[in-house]
Amino acid sequence: MTSRIERRALITGASSGIGKATALAFAKAGIDLALVSRSEAKLEAVAAEARQSGVKVKTYPLDLSVVEQVKDQISAIAADFGPVHILVNNAGMGYTGSLMSTPLEDWQRVLDLNLTSVLQCIQGILPGMRDRQQGTIINIISIAGQQVFPNWGAYCASKFGLMALSKALAAEERANGIRVSAICPGSVNTPIWDTDTVQADFDRSAMLTPEIVAQVILQTVLLPEQAVIEELTLMPNAGVF
Repeated sequence: MTSRIERRALITGASSGIGKATALAFAKAGIDLALVSRSEAKLEAVAAEARQSGVKVKTYPLDLSVVEQVKDQISAIAADFGPVHILVNNAGMGYTGSLMSTPLEDWQRVLDLNLTSVLQCIQGILPGMRDRQQGTIINIISIAGQQVFPNWGAYCASKFGLMALSKALAAEERANGIRVSAICPGSVNTPIWDTDTVQADFDRSAMLTPEIVAQVILQTVLLPEQAVIEELTLMPNAGVF
């Protein structure tokens, strides 16, 4: 008999930023980890650090932007790793540009990764959670899922869509013992600001850190099963978005 409650979490976008910080926070809390991201090398680095906390960690390199494969791939991960009690949908991309100038290809890429891949991850994990009548799904959204910002139209559309998905899922799965939480951080100092699809000049020192967001995610997961935070907005105290 083990001395700790066995809990397994699948985290997408786990190789950096909020995903990495959440993986390490979960590991310290004794939660076993299935880590998903595109970069095998970065995933392995996070896994090595997480294993120092004595938990089981497996890595699964996967490109979630290829949405037609995601459901089956996530189902296969659950079959390989064991029952997934916690799903953290964190993978996503930033995108800036006026709606007038956003090419259809770019629009579709943002919606595919930020919204459609999340649905596919959920559909891959949900059957097992329903069978057990227990599970927690955390959707990392953004303040951009609650309010709009000029030149972030495609991103905001994907995040408003993710908020609607999250709320509808919560309503549908409550009777199945499944908790669904929408976590909406303001600006967080992550590598998203360094990507070629984001052109923005903000004071990153005033932003939230990934570690702060990870602590909120962990506390949301650790709530008694009878309680759920269905929507939480987390902002930097410095008054920046």
